[in-house]
Amino acid sequence: ADIAHVTPEDLQTYPLGSILNGGNSAPEGNVRIGPEAWLALADAFYEAAGQRDGTHVPLLWGTDAVHGHNNAVGATIFPHNIGLGAARDPELMARIGEITALETVITGQDWSFAPTVAVARNDRWGRTYESYSENPEIVASYAGKIVEGLQGEIGDPRRLRDGHVISSAKHFVGDGGTHDGIDQGDTRASEQELAEIHAAGYPSAIEAGVEIIMASFNSWQGNKLHGHKYLLTDVLKEHWGFDGFIVGDWNGHGQVADCMPTRCPAAIMAGLDMYMAPDSWQALYRNTLDDVANGAITEVRLDDAVRRILRVKMRAGLFAKPKTAERYMGVDFKAMGSP
Repeated sequence: ADIAHVTPEDLQTYPLGSILNGGNSAPEGNVRIGPEAWLALADAFYEAAGQRDGTHVPLLWGTDAVHGHNNAVGATIFPHNIGLGAARDPELMARIGEITALETVITGQDWSFAPTVAVARNDRWGRTYESYSENPEIVASYAGKIVEGLQGEIGDPRRLRDGHVISSAKHFVGDGGTHDGIDQGDTRASEQELAEIHAAGYPSAIEAGVEIIMASFNSWQGNKLHGHKYLLTDVLKEHWGFDGFIVGDWNGHGQVADCMPTRCPAAIMAGLDMYMAPDSWQALYRNTLDDVANGAITEVRLDDAVRRILRVKMRAGLFAKPKTAERYMGVDFKAMGSP
C-alpha cells in the first residue's frame, strides 16, 4: 500500500507486511516536507505494526531511492542512470549506493527500489534515462556494485545493518527492449537475446546478494511478466537460485490476463510473492483471502511467498531493530546532503 492511501491506523484492521512511497507520495501529502516528518511517519507505522495482536511481524517500507534518496528534501541527488553509465566506473556506483542507503536510513525507510538494470535498446522508450547503458556488459558491471553499496557486502557483519538498506533489482525482465520502445509493451526478443542482453544485470545482482527483485510491466512474447511462471519461478527462483522475494510493480498484476488490480491469483501462482497495490490494496487483500480459501491460490504457494518475505525481513534484522528514531543515524538529519 502507498502512504498516500494507507495510515498507521489501518494496520489494526489490515495486517499489511509492507508499505511504500511512490515518486509523488510523501508524509502529509507534502513532497517538500522535511526529513523529520518522514522519520515520524516511519515510527508511527512501526508502532502500529507492533501493536497487532499475536503477530509482531515488522513492517517493511520501500521507497523509490533510485538516484540518491530522491524523494526526501535535503538528500544527495546523483545523476540519473544514463549519466552514471557514462562514467564507466563500477566502484563509484558502490559509493553512491552507500550514500543513498545512509540517507534512506536517516528518514526511516528499509528498502530502496534500486538498481534499475534495464538495458535500453530504443531511445523512444520514455524511461531510457533509467538505463545505465544499451551495452549489457556495462549494466552487468554496475548491478552488483550498486547492490553491495546499498546492502553491504556478503560476509560483512554490517550487511543489511547499520547504514544499509534492502536492495531490489528491477524490472524483471525486458523492460528496455519493448517493440518500438513502447513503455509497458511487448518484448519480442528470442530467449537467448532476453538472457544475454536484457537479463544481463541480474546474475551479478544475485551474486552480490540482492534480496528483492521487482517484476516488470512489460510482456515477453505476448505474456505479461507479472504472470509469467516460466521466467519468475522456473528461471529466476529455480534455475538461478534466487531465494529472496519477487515484488510487483505499481498495480502491474492487474495487467495479467483475466486479472484486475483488486484480484489476481494468477500472479501469485506464477511466482509473485508480494503485490504492489498502492491504491487497490483493501479489496485485493479481501479477494486474496478468498482466493486462498477457494483454492485459486494454493497453501503451498502461499507458504513459499510468506517464507521468502519473512526470510528477507529476518536477514535485514527487522525483528530485532528498535523504532526508526532509535536506529543507527536516526534523527541525524544534518548528515543529509553532507560532504
